[in-house]
Amino acid sequence: MEKILIVDDDVYIGDAVGEVLSRSGYGVLRAYSGTEAKLLLERDAPDLVLLDLMLPGLSGEELLPLIGGIPVIVMSAKADVEDKVSLLLGGAADYITKPFDTRELVARVKVALRRPALAGERDTLSFCGITLDLGMRTVSSSSPQQSRGEAVRLTPTEFAILKALLSNPSRVVTKSSLLDRIAEETPDCTESSLKTHVSNLRGKLRAISGRDMIEAVWGIGFRLSEE
Repeated sequence: MEKILIVDDDVYIGDAVGEVLSRSGYGVLRAYSGTEAKLLLERDAPDLVLLDLMLPGLSGEELLPLIGGIPVIVMSAKADVEDKVSLLLGGAADYITKPFDTRELVARVKVALRRPALAGERDTLSFCGITLDLGMRTVSSSSPQQSRGEAVRLTPTEFAILKALLSNPSRVVTKSSLLDRIAEETPDCTESSLKTHVSNLRGKLRAISGRDMIEAVWGIGFRLSEE
């Protein structure tokens, strides 16, 4: 299930949008300030962010540059063309002016979520010397530890875990988020077996890179280590 983070301090609007998205089959996360959203993004990775601009704490304009690798649709009453252009150039995937029809919002969400595939999704994901081939489902390393640059084949579950971690480098991906994303690739992973799959993946990455690439964040989840 794709997860959408709604960042809006207006409880009525946020609840209405969340209800519509839930009925459309999306998981919904909520944040009521820019500061709360920043903390949430550091421990979880939604598939898309709906971002209001007038927020307590960090404003939407301040938060937008901190959201990397996740499409953002700005929801704002600001209708000035210059504001829209500035935000789109600043990294927003789309802009919808309040008040809006929820049917239009859902349509924009669907387009934003599938846009990478239409544009030609990246063939690889890379971080700190390791590269995941999305087509071949193999991982390789630029480290001298890996002889002749041979790629290591991953199981479907290992591939799904590494893809989720590489899509959110340096961020903690929660166990629940990992299980949701893994379910899209393979149904054989449960919460009780997740630790084993991560351990097996950690061993393969250690063999090709010479170091532990996956860090366990106790009680929360996992992230890729830069050290």
